[in-house]
Amino acid sequence: MYYDSTILLLIPAIIFAMIASAGVKSTFSKYSYIRNSRNMTGAEAAQRMLRANGLTNVGINHIPGNLTDNFDPRSNTLNLSDSVYDKTSISAVAVACHEAGHALQYAFGYKPITVRNSIVPVVNFASHSSWFLIIIGLFLTAQGSGDMGYIGDTIFNIGVFAFVIVLAFHLITLPVEFNASSRALANIQELGLVDENEYQGAKKVLKAAAMTYVAATAVAAANLIRVLAIRGRRN
Repeated sequence: MYYDSTILLLIPAIIFAMIASAGVKSTFSKYSYIRNSRNMTGAEAAQRMLRANGLTNVGINHIPGNLTDNFDPRSNTLNLSDSVYDKTSISAVAVACHEAGHALQYAFGYKPITVRNSIVPVVNFASHSSWFLIIIGLFLTAQGSGDMGYIGDTIFNIGVFAFVIVLAFHLITLPVEFNASSRALANIQELGLVDENEYQGAKKVLKAAAMTYVAATAVAAANLIRVLAIRGRRN
């Protein structure tokens, strides 16, 4: 059986991602059982934040699921999940205001989110084709050092570039998500959507969520390092 030692490069990042995923679920769950003292639902908190920033044309919809919340710039709507929309928990307020933060980013021309969304189609193609290109490239290269080997090298390098694109997307996503959380926390505090103790809980929820994006970036970086190691081993 063939053993590829480069897979060991992924293990720390995968463990980090698993810990981050468990962390956000645990933290969200903990604060979803604690009602905020204002008795304000996630939808109401998001609406307060939007109106305080002059955004009165953003719709707020209820969608099924748990932590499926998002802001859709195409329809200019905030889509809040079952665990956020009509819930009065600290978690609901934190997540709803985070999504409202994305609405503010679009409204006030925050460049990183515009850049991120403009490359989504390319990133989707790159993420789906990257390993396919690497494998095809390796196969063709193994056939010889002539034209077939050259074609294989070219395809392999395109695969490497696909991994670079995916990593770039994750790196751009980090400031976008951090900024949305910063906007959320600033508004939660300034508008008094929760009291000071509850604010600390909201902060923990958003910090835990942010770690999942850091973990995803780490996995993307580990994948790129792995394919570069494979290429180095071939040379």
